[in-house]
Amino acid sequence: MESVFGFVCKDFAVVVADASSVHSILVHKTNEDKIMHLDSHKLLGASGETGDRAQFTEFIQKNVALYQFRNGIPLTTAAAANFTRGELATALRKNPYMVNIILAGYDKETGPSLFFIDYIASLHKLDRAAFGYGSYFALSLMDRYHRPDMTLEEAIELADKCILEIRKRLVVGPPNFIIKIVDKDGARLHSWRMAIEETHPPVAY
Repeated sequence: MESVFGFVCKDFAVVVADASSVHSILVHKTNEDKIMHLDSHKLLGASGETGDRAQFTEFIQKNVALYQFRNGIPLTTAAAANFTRGELATALRKNPYMVNIILAGYDKETGPSLFFIDYIASLHKLDRAAFGYGSYFALSLMDRYHRPDMTLEEAIELADKCILEIRKRLVVGPPNFIIKIVDKDGARLHSWRMAIEETHPPVAY
């Protein structure tokens, strides 16, 4: 039961994702990072089939890096979102990717922004967005508490409210979440919210 959500404020954007890697009824790991750094000032949070999510997000990351290498300047957040949407639209007619994306970034000229891109290549610029079963709770809480002028501390408090509600209300709620932010100083990890620590048994020889 995946959950990815994010919102944008005056000076920064926040993206949150669960950290569970699941197949059928099995949980393979609970420390999967589903929020990719596209470049120094862009984050891409994704949900969907594990293979599609990994392959498509890496494809987008490498093409964004290739554009910057060839042209000497990075894509804007809006340009990266439109490129991503175009690749999903092309694949939709051939071999579609079952992946939903929240793309957040910071540009010097326009500040922070957040884009909603779903698996059928819909693209919208929004203040807040969510995918997965957790979206039922995250969207309602963000509608109630989100403000454009929030401080970072208030934004993290809102993210924690969403995480706690998802854990409490979903019949199989993901235990661990990762929170990342992007602002004028770049995209970075803020914190993990861990209810289950990954344990690794000793190697047998």
